[in-house]
Amino acid sequence: MKHRQALRQAQRIVIKIGSSLLTDNGRGLDRMAIASWVKQIATLTGQGKQVLLVSSGSVVEGMARLGWKKRPHLLCELQAAASVGQMGLVQTYESLFQEYQLHTAQILLTHEDLSDRKRYLNARNTLLSLLKLKVIPVINENDTVATDEIRFGDNDTLAALVANLVEADVLIILTDQSGLFDKNPAHYDNARLIDYAEANDPVLATMAGESSGQLGRGGMITKIQAAKLASRSGSATIIASGREENIITRILVAEQLGTLLVAKDEPLLARKRWLAAQLKVNGKLIVDDGAVKVLELSGKSLLSIGVEAVSGDFRRGELVACHDMSGREIARGLVNYSADEVQKIKRRPSRDIEQLLGYAGEPELIHRDNLVLIE
Repeated sequence: MKHRQALRQAQRIVIKIGSSLLTDNGRGLDRMAIASWVKQIATLTGQGKQVLLVSSGSVVEGMARLGWKKRPHLLCELQAAASVGQMGLVQTYESLFQEYQLHTAQILLTHEDLSDRKRYLNARNTLLSLLKLKVIPVINENDTVATDEIRFGDNDTLAALVANLVEADVLIILTDQSGLFDKNPAHYDNARLIDYAEANDPVLATMAGESSGQLGRGGMITKIQAAKLASRSGSATIIASGREENIITRILVAEQLGTLLVAKDEPLLARKRWLAAQLKVNGKLIVDDGAVKVLELSGKSLLSIGVEAVSGDFRRGELVACHDMSGREIARGLVNYSADEVQKIKRRPSRDIEQLLGYAGEPELIHRDNLVLIE
């Protein structure tokens, strides 16, 4: 219980609501349930707290409006359903929040919006400005234009990135489950709800099953991954049932509900959080044991002499992953040379770069300020 007391002081809160909750398991938007969550958010806003809402449901609402019984597989049909459903989703939120004299703002994002540093900062500034104005940002993936290459994959990931973006105190993921269990409660009567754990605990992944529904894209494993991602900015994560009465307000008065996953380590600096959050990696470097030791223990830059192999077609300034000799990803960062250039300078000391490339570039292959370790 002591770990939950900090939730009472949470001032900036990201709440993610899944499709199965919002749409009454696919039967169109559940206005009564949404009204309950809106009321709770309005209460929190009245207490001076800042709330951001990451809402699924546009595709499922579009399916209901179009009379589709099964989620389509074609990307163009998914995008069509999303564009239809987004209208109903936004109308519902706006009308319900207006009952409490609160305005909403629709924010649609793709991973591409957050992979560019300037656009990332613009998104952050917009969200912080809305919070100052006491407007509730309603955030969703921009399904209408997103391609497989720039998708977040699920709104759990998006919610975690938003928590990083605004440095939220807590991320609340509302789902149709009571929280994380040590085994699948649908199959085991003795399954035990996990009350508290560290977000980076590798044991958690062994407890998580895949999503049992066909409506959403995320299962419990994506929620654990989201908690781990949110922890990079120091955000705690609560996974709880959205069907519990007044679940949001009860969580924030430290009632023992759901699963609390906390950040163990100090938050990453803002730039390194941005680097760690990127899903699109443009290449891979295999580094030797000496380089692994320098990166992991000394926090230094990656030099060309420590690189054993290169793959991918990347340009200067693009994001690459660093793997050890066994294939484990240990870091990622913005590289100072193209793939062709790295092929020429790998396993060679920095003093040879000018001779090998014909110009004097940076002595570091990846500078430590542009590099982040991956847990």
